[in-house]
Amino acid sequence: MTLTSTPAGLHRNLRQRHVVFIGLAYMSPFAVFDTFGIVSEATKGHVPMSYIIITIAVLFTAFSYARMVRVYPSAGSAYTYTRRTIAAPVGFLVGWASLLDYLFLPMINALLAKIYLSAEFPGVPDWMWIVGLILVITVLNIIGVRVSAVANMIMVVFQALLAIVFVVLTVRAILSDNALAFTFAPFYSVSADMASLVGGASVLALAFLGFDAVTTLSEETVDPRRTVPRAIMWIAALGAAFFVSVTYVMQTLVPDLDALNAITPDIEGASPYIALFIGGILFQTIFLAGATVSVVSSGLASQLSASRLLYAMGRDGIIARRLFGYVHPRLGTPVINIVLVGAIALTALQLDLNAATSLINFGAFTAFAFVNLSVIAFWIRHRRTEHTHGSSIGWTLIPGIGFLINVWLWLSLDQLAMTVGLIWSGIGALYLLWLTRGFRRPTPDVAFEEAEDLPTGVVRVGA
Repeated sequence: MTLTSTPAGLHRNLRQRHVVFIGLAYMSPFAVFDTFGIVSEATKGHVPMSYIIITIAVLFTAFSYARMVRVYPSAGSAYTYTRRTIAAPVGFLVGWASLLDYLFLPMINALLAKIYLSAEFPGVPDWMWIVGLILVITVLNIIGVRVSAVANMIMVVFQALLAIVFVVLTVRAILSDNALAFTFAPFYSVSADMASLVGGASVLALAFLGFDAVTTLSEETVDPRRTVPRAIMWIAALGAAFFVSVTYVMQTLVPDLDALNAITPDIEGASPYIALFIGGILFQTIFLAGATVSVVSSGLASQLSASRLLYAMGRDGIIARRLFGYVHPRLGTPVINIVLVGAIALTALQLDLNAATSLINFGAFTAFAFVNLSVIAFWIRHRRTEHTHGSSIGWTLIPGIGFLINVWLWLSLDQLAMTVGLIWSGIGALYLLWLTRGFRRPTPDVAFEEAEDLPTGVVRVGA
């Protein structure tokens, strides 16, 4: 395996600290607030423990990504790794399952807009926030608006600072209440059960989406075979430490469902009301402003990346070229794809956040599981060569455990997610059979990984 030549215009000037920061920006600090209420309800007040469970799965998967990046430094997606190590048809189906992430992420942002803005303006009907956000981001993407990378990085720092202030105010509220104390209870108590903890972890995977995106930066990174794998592990570990710490103080302040109900009857919107409780109306307003900007920014980027992926598939003739490969001659944007992704996002009118995140995580856990399998497959094919140096445990046992944990979490998704995900995967399998005429033709090479790296000047922010 050799490094591919660096394309003209790309310079290797990213070091480990740069790659780590970019990876953390993809994950977004505010993701920790998005699902706290519903997971606290599902786990009977043990959100931090569910974060530890999903962290274990992510760290095993991060280890496997690190392995793959060393042997395929210019590749960067579960689709590519599976295609190259297992089989092209399997890679296609992994990419097809991951396509759900792209198509449904704008729906997640619409739901979050409803949750945050309804907390500030409770008199406005929920559907107006959902439809309003989708219309705004659809129109902006059609006319070709780009969100500046610098502005998004500033937004990430702003979110991180807000989160730190949130933690400080929460700790102050805990210390001022004689009935509360810092204990081990948010991690484990007699009311905890493994099924609910794993179910909560299957929802919280949303917070880690994007941690692997830095694998696409190999051609711009100094010594990518060492820098990128280390950065991936640091990103997963730092993100996990942040999520566990924040949810620990939140769960200490509101230890159970009754405490949450005392703050708000809407469990989905627990975080804005906790912000009101710990910091008053001023802090809640600042908190909601940060959350809203994050949601809009993320909605723009996620809709753009989904429409771009559909365009790449249409351009290459994988799906109807005349429809999906169309670009408006004056605006220069894939208008039909943008409108289609916006229409899919309107399903937010019928779903809650728990169901929506489960739909997203079907594709995520599929991708994570096959990255782990790809390491084992590569070792089986190349175990007698110099490319698999090191202990066989690192090539088999560790990714094997990662695969089993991700399958366990995948099976813990709710019934709607499993039903939709399996039907979608079945459609993908039938479509692949048609494309290859019963595998008599080669499996098409789809640019699934192109959508992992957003267009120039755009950085995905938010859940």
